[in-house]
Amino acid sequence: MRIRLPNNWNPRPYQMPLWNALEGGCRRAVAVWHRRSGKDDVALHWTATQAMQRPATYWHLLPQSNQARKAVWDAVDPHTGIRRIDWAFPKELRDTTREQDMLIRFKNGSTWQVVGSDNYNALVGSPPYGVVYSEYMLSDPNAWSFIRPIMRENGGWALFNGTPRGRNHLYGIYELGKAEPGWFSELLTVKDTNAMTDQEIEKERREIARERGDDEADNIIKQEYFCNWDAAIPGSYYGKLIADLEARGRITEVNYDPRQPVITAWDLGVGDSTAIWFIQQDRFGLKVIDFYETSGVGADHYAKVLKSKPYIYDYHILPHDADDREWGNNATSRVDVLKSLGIRPLRILKRASVDDGINSVRVILPVCWFDAVACDRGLNALRQYQKRFDEKLKAFSQAPLHDWTSHAADAFRYLAQGLRTYRDERRQSPAYSVM
Repeated sequence: MRIRLPNNWNPRPYQMPLWNALEGGCRRAVAVWHRRSGKDDVALHWTATQAMQRPATYWHLLPQSNQARKAVWDAVDPHTGIRRIDWAFPKELRDTTREQDMLIRFKNGSTWQVVGSDNYNALVGSPPYGVVYSEYMLSDPNAWSFIRPIMRENGGWALFNGTPRGRNHLYGIYELGKAEPGWFSELLTVKDTNAMTDQEIEKERREIARERGDDEADNIIKQEYFCNWDAAIPGSYYGKLIADLEARGRITEVNYDPRQPVITAWDLGVGDSTAIWFIQQDRFGLKVIDFYETSGVGADHYAKVLKSKPYIYDYHILPHDADDREWGNNATSRVDVLKSLGIRPLRILKRASVDDGINSVRVILPVCWFDAVACDRGLNALRQYQKRFDEKLKAFSQAPLHDWTSHAADAFRYLAQGLRTYRDERRQSPAYSVM
């Protein structure tokens, strides 16, 4: 049986510029399109054509693994009733389909896999030649940093899609794509595509309002259908405060002052990332001069990072459990490891509730200045740090959503809990113990 790809699928008129750019050899494309515009349909069918033309490894990344299964692997096209992957990748072209791994191996040797950006560094096997970042605004931006050198070396292609969630890394790569030669970068609202009528959009708004209220509904409609970068992020803890900092010009260039010592605050990951904020205090407020985050390395790496910077350190704030868990395989606490590497003095926080910590952040944020470049990733995390939405109850829970933003947000929470306005009060404060 002969199958011509795309398999009985044709791009909609407004999708053709992206499709034509990819067919014309574009290796980097950014599609900031409104909800229900068919972003993943284009990505799936484009990948199908490429997998047949060039045997290689292809990935389709969503923010989280469980989301990847629901949105792509198990999803059924509402118009045809056909499973989306079966439409894009006909079974006749496949050698094996591994449901558990969400992986298809084709008869020509290509493989295609659906994965979560929350687990990108656990992927093994051949490096990818084609990668789709779906819902990139919610994905861990480190996933692209991890894969980008591979794609540069093998000449592969990457397609990013999503709708705005503030001016985060999707906004950054969209702006980059507009300026960079050879890239395709496009923003389409419902007014550009005419894919939905005004009546359909209003119906959507009313349904959201019944679940989340009018303010949330308005912001969601602005983001999801009109691609508004500045609409408030639903459920965000700090989004409005950071927007206010931007409006006041407090997210700018903030230089290190060698006359003032630097305080660091850490979220120590075991299997996850470790995040570190660097701040200075003066009479004008808190200067957040730097941020660092990575994963999969030991304490010695972070010690080298701190020592490589020109800063003179005052003290280092660690979470309450820093002295409890092990770091590495030698049964040594992380506090002992850091002390042995010359990272001291260490201030170990007393246990406090997450809610108290979030309130502490809300108190100090208005007096903060952030370096826009050095703190870019951390700021994006703070903007997007949000409450978990309970799909069954149709309401935000009190607990934060645990995703790529959590490490930076937790470290900043520890910073807020550990800071004291006056130096003389620090050593007497019951907020932490000294090591």
